[in-house]
Amino acid sequence: MTPQILILAAGSSSRMRGGDKLLERIDGQPLLARIASAALATGAKVTVTLPPDRPARTLALDGLPVRQIIVPDAASGMASSLKAGHAAIPADAPLLLLLADLPEITADDLSRMLSEWQLTPDLILRGTASDGTPGHPVCLPVWCRAELASLEGDEGARSILARHADRLRLVPLPNAHATTDLDTPEDWAAWRRQRRT
Repeated sequence: MTPQILILAAGSSSRMRGGDKLLERIDGQPLLARIASAALATGAKVTVTLPPDRPARTLALDGLPVRQIIVPDAASGMASSLKAGHAAIPADAPLLLLLADLPEITADDLSRMLSEWQLTPDLILRGTASDGTPGHPVCLPVWCRAELASLEGDEGARSILARHADRLRLVPLPNAHATTDLDTPEDWAAWRRQRRT
């Protein structure tokens, strides 16, 4: 079965000092819409987890054929978002976990992850920067999905990757696509300056 893509977009953007990084515009499009569109371009089914108190994120997805899951306890950490998304997707489907705040991820990157998964469907795949630095997305086979239900707090899937390091395969993506994560207004300003050069 082809993996379904789960976009984690229920975070608080707490370091943006009142702004929302998922609504930052890139080429005229909110980041959240951009990354959802990239996921949809792969042909995979796409689910997005969202917090209950950010209606502008829901509006940013307007018109995109994604399944939206509101996470009532999103403030408790990433684990709640992962568990809510996991529960909404059939248990026999592999998952490609995608953070919503990666502005350089492209449809080609996601298609490559899905193609690589076809070669080794029983392994966990993790995207890396071109220099090998681990990042996202992460593809979880069916056999390790049940472990998502036991996650707590803000740990995300890190503990699962650590437990199964012997069944992990790294997939290099171009440049820093897998690792560019912009959390503050200063991060965004610096990234935009670099992008123009």
